[in-house]
Formats: sequence, structure tokens, C-alpha cells
Amino acid sequence: MPHQIRKLAAAPLEKRMKLGLHSDGGGLYLRVKNPEAGKEGKSWIFRYTLNGAAREMGLGAFHALSLADARDKATECRKLLTNDIDPIDAREAERKKQQLEAAKAITFKQCALAYIEDHKAGWRNAKHAEQWETSLETYAYPIIGPLPVQDVDVSLVLKVLEQKKQNCGGKKFWEATPETANRVRNRIESIVDWATAREYRRGENPARWRGHLENLLPRRTKLKGVKHHAALPYDEIGDFIQNLRQQEGMGVDAFEFLILTAARTGEVTGAQWDEFDLAKKIWTIPAGRIKAGREHRVPLSGRAFDIVQGIFNRLDLKPGADDFVFPGRDEEKSLSKMGLLTLLKHMKRRDITVHGFRSSFRDWAAEQTSFSREVAESALAHVNGDKVEQAYRRGDLFEKRRKLMDAWAEYCSKPSVKSENDNVFPIQGERREAA
Repeated sequence: MPHQIRKLAAAPLEKRMKLGLHSDGGGLYLRVKNPEAGKEGKSWIFRYTLNGAAREMGLGAFHALSLADARDKATECRKLLTNDIDPIDAREAERKKQQLEAAKAITFKQCALAYIEDHKAGWRNAKHAEQWETSLETYAYPIIGPLPVQDVDVSLVLKVLEQKKQNCGGKKFWEATPETANRVRNRIESIVDWATAREYRRGENPARWRGHLENLLPRRTKLKGVKHHAALPYDEIGDFIQNLRQQEGMGVDAFEFLILTAARTGEVTGAQWDEFDLAKKIWTIPAGRIKAGREHRVPLSGRAFDIVQGIFNRLDLKPGADDFVFPGRDEEKSLSKMGLLTLLKHMKRRDITVHGFRSSFRDWAAEQTSFSREVAESALAHVNGDKVEQAYRRGDLFEKRRKLMDAWAEYCSKPSVKSENDNVFPIQGERREAA
């Protein structure tokens, strides 16, 4: 390192200088990249050798750093080198330290709101983002919301999952409503992962289930609180539909259509006319309204088609493409999900749920037909197989599903089986092959 320092004078530095490096001594240089650019074309650098390797460290732009300030920085670098400390490594360590200090002010709630904002464009609909916000507001924010995300540890995550709230009936959250609790846990895990990637925190994710919380909490499948949607036994479907047709209101058509298509409640109540090709008897549900997030074509059986065609024919004017097939009292809004639930209550069937009819269909397909599992699962808009299998399967088994849905509609049109000798209801005299 040169012994002579302070070679440069401050005043001439403002003038035009030759392209290249201009030494001040002691490893400090003024680099001129563009003589025509004035101050904007100059910067300060510190050059040194450590362990036999030449290195170069930028100190700052000429217009932002005076000669005196540049000399002070060079002096600090030389002090570090006398202790065998690399100035570049020292600066990086200081930068990370400052980031960590700043991260202490970033709360879990701030990270959660930022995570939702970053991801909501890729979610199926606005309701999904709303569900995130509502669940976190109810269960997570009161406990960890205002805390620095760096401070969220296992004990705090457990405090969220084991809290006792009024809607939990005195039980712990994880035990009372395990499905909801697991969604909250999973959302906390995603937010913490996001915060770690953003360098707002360090360390293991305290909300991780596998190999971690699974050792501290009972599995959801072992909890008594886990209940499936109550379903009507499939051999009672015929009588149920006959009773349903005796009721009044638009909800009657929507309910029977839901049963015949094995669709979800929201998919039926939100159905719009532009989703239907009545000539081909196909209902195409767009990806944004499907749980799996991909378009789903539903083959309409004769009866399902009659329901939709009947509604179409009853309209005084041709419906607009964005009009609802099953409107509510306000024709600009769809029939509410509660409308179908209310219909069940009027029928004095509090023992079953609307969603449970999908299970009725699935049980019937498994026990009363020879259609393959893949066909039945596809009819429910479930994703079949792993990602590799999905990549190779291009079709949606549509024609096979049409046969399945025709068979289901035929079964639903028959009175319920009463005879002990008729435990298996025949489909046109024989079990139907999924050819």
C-alpha cells in the first residue's frame, strides 16, 4: 500500500478529468467512467490486497461523497485490514445486522397483510382472500398480530391453536374445529416462510406440521370433532327428490339440479347462462368458480337439461349471458347458499346437509356401478393422481362421465327400494360397465 496519501486536492476534482483511476494514496481512488458526465461519471473505490488476492470495494458516488468523507471511509477500511478483517465482508455483516434490526419492527400482521396482497392475484376469487383475512383476524391477530414476526415461536403458535374461544364450546380451538384450526396453522406457516424469504426473520418455521407440530398436537383424524358432511343414504334419493318436487320456490330446481350434477353449492347457485351450451347439453364451470382451480365440464343428463331448459323457456325475454340461472329474490343476485339450507329445514331434514349429496353420489357410484374410480372422481371435479399422472392425462373422461350422470339421473328418478331382496338397485337390468 503506498506510503504517500492525500494526493488529490478537492477543488480540481470538480473539473473535467481523464478517464481511469486517480489515486489519493492509501488505496483510495477516484474512478472516472465518463469524463463528459461531470460528477455523475465519477465514484470512489478502495483497492486492497488480502491473503494474496486483490479486491476492490465501492465506497460511493462522487456527487454523494466528499473527498474528506471518502478518506474517512478508506481509513476505516485500512484499520480493518490491520486486524485481518476484509472490509467487504465487514460491510455485508453490518448490512445484515441492520436488516435484522429493522425486521424487529415488522409485525406478524404486517407480514400477513403483505403476503395476502402479494398472492391474492393468483387466488381463485376475492372470497379466498377474504377467508384468509377473516380467519387470521379471528384467531391469530389477537395473539401474535402485533408481535414482531421474528418473535413468533412454537409456544405462540400453540397458544393460537389451543386457545379457547366462545365459538369453540369451551374446547381448545384445535380440538373443537380441527379443519379450521389447521387452515389457520397452514396460513401462519406460509406467512412465516414468506417473512423468512424476505429476511424479516431467521430460524425454523414454528408452524410447520411434519416432523414438528405433529409431535405436539393430536392428529386431526383422531379427534372426535372431525365430522363429515351428513349425507342421505343413496337408496333414499328417489323418495327425497319426489318430496323435494312438492316444495315451492326457485330453490327447488336448483336443489334437484345440484343433486343430479353432483356439483358444489356455490357452483350451482352462481351458475350463469353463458356457462351453458344447451344444444350440446354441457355446463362448463369456469376455473375461477371451481375449488380445484381449473375449468370443469359437466354433462347434463336428460332431467338436468330439462330443469335448465324449463327455466329458460319460462323467461319472458332471452336471458343475458351474465344473468344467473338460479336468481334470488333480487334477480341481479344469485340464489343464496342459505336458500338451499332453508329448504332442507322446511322439509324437516336437519339430519343431512346440502354438500352431503356429493357423498351420496360417490357412494352410489362405488357400490352400485362398475364405473372406475377415476370417472367418479372426475365427475366430482376432484383431481386424479399425482402431478406426473395429471401431466400425462389430457382428457377429462367426458363421454364416460356422461354415461355415469345419465345412470345417476335414472337412479334418482326411481322410488326408494323397500324390499330386503332389492338391496342393489339395477341400472337398466344390469350393472353398467364404464366402457
